[in-house]
Amino acid sequence: MKKIILLAAVALMNTAVFAQTWKVNKAHSHFTFTITHLAVSDVDGVFKDFDATITAAKPDFSDAKVEFVAQTASVNTGVDQRDGHLKSPDFFDVAKYPTVNFVSTGIKTTSANHYKLSGNLTLNGVTKPVVLDLVYRGTITNPMTKAPDAGFSVSGSINRSDFTFGSKFGSPMLSDEVTFKASGEFDKAN
Repeated sequence: MKKIILLAAVALMNTAVFAQTWKVNKAHSHFTFTITHLAVSDVDGVFKDFDATITAAKPDFSDAKVEFVAQTASVNTGVDQRDGHLKSPDFFDVAKYPTVNFVSTGIKTTSANHYKLSGNLTLNGVTKPVVLDLVYRGTITNPMTKAPDAGFSVSGSINRSDFTFGSKFGSPMLSDEVTFKASGEFDKAN
């Protein structure tokens, strides 16, 4: 029994020792979302201020843990008046809820370098489980920094009603479904 406990402890320590942290390279990354307006046109937006971290021990990132945070005051759709409304209590309520957060709770391989990433999304003070599509696009040695860079994309959708987000504006004024996509490079932090 002592041998089994010792082997388990060594295995856990090895995983912790070999886990690597990757930080988002903001200059080469983006986070976008799309919602349908009046059932006929799509409106796209971005968060200009965000951060993300991936921690994994396996080289294919099949054990990845992901954390993401976006500053709601950085929302940008390219229209100042709309951005101001999105920052108001009708939507993001940036004074009360300054961030949107995602913390992964699990990952499942669906095919080579493709995963289902489960986690908790917190938006508008409401936390709900979501499942996202994650694609690991590879790791290279950055020719400028000579350091490892890994590429990822993630996509998914949520129903804004699940988060009581923009509840004054029902369909078809604004679609309940909001789709999003993030893509970018991550620099090895350790």
